[in-house]
Amino acid sequence: MLPIGLQLYTIREETAKDFIGALKKVKEIGYQGVEFAGFGNHSAAEIKEAIDDIGLKAVSSHVPLERLENELEQVIEEQVTIGSKSVVCPFIPESYWKSKEAYEKLAEFLNTVGQRCREHGLQFGYHHHSFEFEKFGDEYALDLLLRLTDPDLVHLQCDAYWVEYAGLSAVDYIKRYEGRCKIIHMKDMQLEPEKTDIELGKGVLDVSKLVQVANDIDAEWLLVEMDHCKLPPFESIKVSFDNLEKIVKDI
Repeated sequence: MLPIGLQLYTIREETAKDFIGALKKVKEIGYQGVEFAGFGNHSAAEIKEAIDDIGLKAVSSHVPLERLENELEQVIEEQVTIGSKSVVCPFIPESYWKSKEAYEKLAEFLNTVGQRCREHGLQFGYHHHSFEFEKFGDEYALDLLLRLTDPDLVHLQCDAYWVEYAGLSAVDYIKRYEGRCKIIHMKDMQLEPEKTDIELGKGVLDVSKLVQVANDIDAEWLLVEMDHCKLPPFESIKVSFDNLEKIVKDI
């Protein structure tokens, strides 16, 4: 059965108040692992001790591009310490968005980071949003980036919501890059009164098809992630977990 984890950015207000307490509640809801977006005021060693005591797996970590550029060895050391299997670049500055040359330079850098991560037993990935579906000629920026990066060094952390937000089929996109989609981000989409994210099972996305394709390509994790919870954070992640778990169990 596909394991379900949580990107902790989803509950950032709660981790800011009590990081370890929030991890305990995540486990109580039923999540098997977490993807970090920083450790709050805790050291990597403290995080490792906490997740071992709680019974959560360190799936991955979102690490800002600036840290990858300036503190890569420290980042790798932290991830090895917590037992994470993957490092992910979560976002790139707006200065990259309209420049093909910037994406080309980014691809070269991502390959370098991926190589260093692999040397330490870590996967490295890139998490996209919708702006990477702007085109340079006939090619989406994300496709350009994936074409110029080594599939063995840079995987795609596909966010089903952002693919659909951009007007494409997330199922088809995951199939296209099935060898590179190790971790898939899951959130639903509402269309009215505005197009935005919403808890899984409460929107218009075909979550069952997304889970099926994730299973078919042997994805390693499904990660619930919300940019803006529509419910109180812990209630939000419970709704998403419960609805996603029902589907996963039926696959």
